[in-house]
Amino acid sequence: MLNVALPKGRLGEKVYAMFEKAGFPCPAIKENSRKLIFENEEIGIRYFWVKPSDVAIYVEHGAADIGIAGKDILLEYTPDIYELLDLDIGKCRMCVCAKKGFRDNTQKTLKVATKFTNITKNYYAKMGRDIDIIHLNGSIELAPILNLSDVIVDIVETGTTLKENNLEPVETIVPISARLIANKSSFKFKGDKIEKIVSALKMQMEDKND
Repeated sequence: MLNVALPKGRLGEKVYAMFEKAGFPCPAIKENSRKLIFENEEIGIRYFWVKPSDVAIYVEHGAADIGIAGKDILLEYTPDIYELLDLDIGKCRMCVCAKKGFRDNTQKTLKVATKFTNITKNYYAKMGRDIDIIHLNGSIELAPILNLSDVIVDIVETGTTLKENNLEPVETIVPISARLIANKSSFKFKGDKIEKIVSALKMQMEDKND
């Protein structure tokens, strides 16, 4: 059995459609149920839905052989896994955002609100900029509005929420997309099957780009 961790939500549904097209279907997954695990014994594949930020944990610890995780998660938590393929979906970017017209006063420590602590630390360390990180778990946009922070580091997809709150992206740190990842030990022992999936997904992506 090859165990596949899919991120819950729209992204996971898109990814499952790609796997199905690649010849790894599991009809039960489309049934309207609260089940979390779905198997197709005939072709030896088992899918399960997990919270997007947990996919890499399941893969790293071997509960899943492969999975789909956003590049933001991989950069933030640096799990010990193989990154096999950029699926070119779930695209967005990690940005520094601030109130419109913000000017950075480099004489002062910059206050940065984010839930991506490691990405933020690494980014500003490269610039040699002194920062004070304020770790938040949600509604990060509130921080500069209420003067809790000077800037925020967050994922920007369309930028609508920022605009509505009089904020704007000021720097792009890194582009983000969904990646196919594998457990290192699984890749050794189930490599043939995993490679088959990688090849089939690559072909789909090439067809899409032609």
